Amino acid sequence: MQASKILVVDDDHHILEIVSLYLRRDGFEVITADHGDHVLQLITEQRPDLILLDILLPGMDGIELCRQLRKTSDIPVIFLSAKSEDIDIILGLSIGGDDYVTKPFSPAQLVARVKALLRRCSSSRNLADQHVLKFPDLEIDLHSHIVKVQERPIALSAKEFDLLSLLAQNPNRVYRIEQLFEQVWSLESFGDPRTLIVHISNLRKKIEPNPSDPRYIITVRGVGYKFNGSPV
Repeated sequence: MQASKILVVDDDHHILEIVSLYLRRDGFEVITADHGDHVLQLITEQRPDLILLDILLPGMDGIELCRQLRKTSDIPVIFLSAKSEDIDIILGLSIGGDDYVTKPFSPAQLVARVKALLRRCSSSRNLADQHVLKFPDLEIDLHSHIVKVQERPIALSAKEFDLLSLLAQNPNRVYRIEQLFEQVWSLESFGDPRTLIVHISNLRKKIEPNPSDPRYIITVRGVGYKFNGSPV
């Protein structure tokens, strides 16, 4: 089986070296960049399976790189961020990032997150029950990863699609926050509620007729979330 290819983008050469070492030790192919400019071209040429992306970069920063990437691709993105950059973290998740880790971080934990995200994306793309879920004004094609609202395709990140498809395949089932982290992120103990809150907010903005009064993704206060409705 061909090794998954990881692109690591960070201007700290020590981080590039140690992260690359740990990833290669676990069998990944690694490519690196230390400057934001030309990363989009590198992605087109190398076609990585996942990107580890620092937020603060010389040239084009990580936020803008992710914003541009999401116009054409759903490659999973894990942001690397200093703890003082909470606003940037939330912004990064809102424009399509799938997860983040804060510096300083454990390289072993970072590799675990990479594996979990790749595993979840692979599982989602190879669902045994491949069909289209249909709800009023909403269609979710589990095979092609195409989501339509009022028959118009909308762009979702990999994590947004994973979260929506899990909820929609189990309408009216209430999922606790820790269950969503375990099943979507596969790393229950690493879950930060802000990650889930931002992804839920993004989904509502994209699929709900009125995000402030959602029809589909319902908050069950003190418990978690559920998908409201049955397939048509």
